Amino acid sequence: MLKFAQEKITAAGYQKRWVGTQADFGNWADNPEKLDIGSEFDTCVSSLGIHHLEDEMKLKLFERIAASLTQDGCFWNADPILPKSPVLAEVYKAAREEWSVQQGTNLTDIRAKLGATSTQGYSSQDQLATLDAHLQMLSKAGFKTVAVPWKYYGLAVFGGWL
Repeated sequence: MLKFAQEKITAAGYQKRWVGTQADFGNWADNPEKLDIGSEFDTCVSSLGIHHLEDEMKLKLFERIAASLTQDGCFWNADPILPKSPVLAEVYKAAREEWSVQQGTNLTDIRAKLGATSTQGYSSQDQLATLDAHLQMLSKAGFKTVAVPWKYYGLAVFGGWL
């Protein structure tokens, strides 16, 4: 993921303004002094990783991110979200199935390509939370403005500014 991000950042001409760091979110939230990744960021971005943390650790991580951002800093996360109801779960599933057919495949084949998620450190299997729960955690962590700039069924980009 870091290599992919580095290639995209370089192609956009921002390589001197970006640093990618590989670390366990839980370790950073619990023991930031043990990780040499800095503590003053203008922006923090995550994609498809935080949903592997339990809600208590998500909140701790959001607090660590807020504490590590500069004034007016922002955080954005792209992750799957938990549907608020069984009806929405069915709608999300139907949308995924329709999308896969449009791509000329099916969900079974897609899942086979993804492989299994392995637990490591603080991460475990999917620990989805609703979008509302994420936004509440961000507010509790100290983000003054929280927003959802993009949502498509069970996927969302959410975050905020200090």
